[in-house]
Amino acid sequence: MVYNKMAFVYDQFMESAPYQQWVAFTQTIIATHLSSARSIIDLGCGTGEIAVQLAQNHYQVTGVDIASDMLSIAHQKAMAHHLSLQWVEQDITALEVPANYDVAVSYCDVINYVTTEEQVNQVFTNVYQTIREGGLFLFDFHSLRHVEQDLVGNTFAEMYDDMGYVWFCDAGEIDGEMYHDLTFFVQDQQQYDRFDEHHHQRTFPTDMYIQWLQHTGFSIVGICADFDTTFITPKQADAAERVFVICKK
Repeated sequence: MVYNKMAFVYDQFMESAPYQQWVAFTQTIIATHLSSARSIIDLGCGTGEIAVQLAQNHYQVTGVDIASDMLSIAHQKAMAHHLSLQWVEQDITALEVPANYDVAVSYCDVINYVTTEEQVNQVFTNVYQTIREGGLFLFDFHSLRHVEQDLVGNTFAEMYDDMGYVWFCDAGEIDGEMYHDLTFFVQDQQQYDRFDEHHHQRTFPTDMYIQWLQHTGFSIVGICADFDTTFITPKQADAAERVFVICKK
């Protein structure tokens, strides 16, 4: 999914996102399982909130996103904090970056934008080729239960001083598939400009992601849920909202 005009309201739209929890989760997992890690590649980095916070914690960070407008904002944030990060405009299904990163992360349900088994396996292969031997891959996704019970069939809306949105989430034709239709109203002097965004996501059961990772060559370090670093089973993960997988090359 390429974010167009949404890039310029994305941070306001995501103002309640738990970025610090993603960063803390990453630091805890790295400290426990790869304390020597120094370089991180953030896949689907958006406007760079997580990437910049990781860089502030002394990691060498590369952010990858398909949307140039998102990366432009990310670069501005890094400059404002006097940080040097590398930004790469690429689709993670066709990732081509220098290999040998210590850690790859992909958060905020970026993986759910990869909607076919073939594409998911391609992303996992790309990540496997991007990190060093012994490197970690950390990512999250919406559980199937969360998609079917909490998201599809619901409408979400918010109004700010200078921007508002209405978000419809509808079920697709297959299990775990959903379509997001968002309408934004952004104030421009005395009037509001409207624009629409259409997003397509799909999730799979946890054990399917695990099988695909293992087929790629990863070993599974653990499965977590909802930012808790306690390891759980795939069945327990499927009852959560946001599932985290930690695996090693």
